[in-house]
Amino acid sequence: MVVKLSIKVVPGSSQNRIIGWLGNALKIHVSAQPEQGRANAALEKIIASTLVIPAKNVKVIAGKTSPWKIVELTGLTKAEVNKKLAKYGLPK
Repeated sequence: MVVKLSIKVVPGSSQNRIIGWLGNALKIHVSAQPEQGRANAALEKIIASTLVIPAKNVKVIAGKTSPWKIVELTGLTKAEVNKKLAKYGLPK
């Protein structure tokens, strides 16, 4: 089971948190700076803890140097991901 998720990340924020949906992308603030992969690593940890999956099951596969990213999730179905992200609303 592999699910791909579009993400808009805002690095250097005051706290790590999921903001909600921005179109079809999930907007996430991370406190880490976009240097040496720190923001990507923080993003992967936030997603893993939110979805209650191991961090190794979350991987940035596109947009490593861009605020717009594609994250690959393994171990969950699309329905399970949608259910766990439901409190943030639905993609537009």
